[in-house]
Amino acid sequence: MSGNIQLLSDTLAGARSENRAALIAYLPAGFPTVDGGIAAVKAAFDGGADVVEVGLPHSDPVLDGPVIQTADDIALKGGVKIADVMRTVREAYEATGKPVLVMTYWNPIDRYGIERFTAELAEAGGAGCILPDLPVQESAVWREHAGKHGLATVFVVAPSSKDARLATITAAGSGFVYAASLMGVTGTRQSVGLQAQDLVNRTRATTELPVCVGLGVSNAEQAAEVAGFADGVIVGSAFVQRLLDAPDEAAGLDAVRALAGELAAGVRKR
Repeated sequence: MSGNIQLLSDTLAGARSENRAALIAYLPAGFPTVDGGIAAVKAAFDGGADVVEVGLPHSDPVLDGPVIQTADDIALKGGVKIADVMRTVREAYEATGKPVLVMTYWNPIDRYGIERFTAELAEAGGAGCILPDLPVQESAVWREHAGKHGLATVFVVAPSSKDARLATITAAGSGFVYAASLMGVTGTRQSVGLQAQDLVNRTRATTELPVCVGLGVSNAEQAAEVAGFADGVIVGSAFVQRLLDAPDEAAGLDAVRALAGELAAGVRKR
């Protein structure tokens, strides 16, 4: 079975045809439980997310701030496995027909096996992977297998990336480019700022791929701001915080659904 890179591309193109940015939500697999995590992804889609990134919990993340680290710790203590990540992707995709990616650090894939991981992700209906710590120059084998299985390879660019480096990264990527709005880890911010807009403009000069901005967006106002210059708005910590703050699972799902609705309205106000 081939993966859903085309569905991802069509979804992002569809948002652009509506003169808006796409809303991309992030939620970790296995949090608060495997079943609860699947329900949360569905709730994000129900609320208005166009795409969801399913996080593969990691014990030593380099990009994730304290909110997502807390959720990852809960998932890992609950015994989450790669099979649970694949199940989350499968059930979310089958229930919604919308693009689901996996965001993961490289070590779990390396240990699991590239061919095994890409084959299983494609079979589950996944659209691709976001790989924040895989250097482009070491990515050829991954990209070969991902391409064979119809999966996008999304790389992360940062404000510190020089123009030549941006061109190298975007030439190797597919699906979209993940533009980190600032230097640092994930988490909500008071302002996303001009640094992100400059990075989007410099990245667009190197590629036809959509450029989607993450790190710091937590409310509809910020989503509208980023949607004014980016092709997609990526929100993670704010969703996870809603689940952490909820008194029970049902309230958490309602909170995720409501936040997705607010952000979906925001990306349409650019």
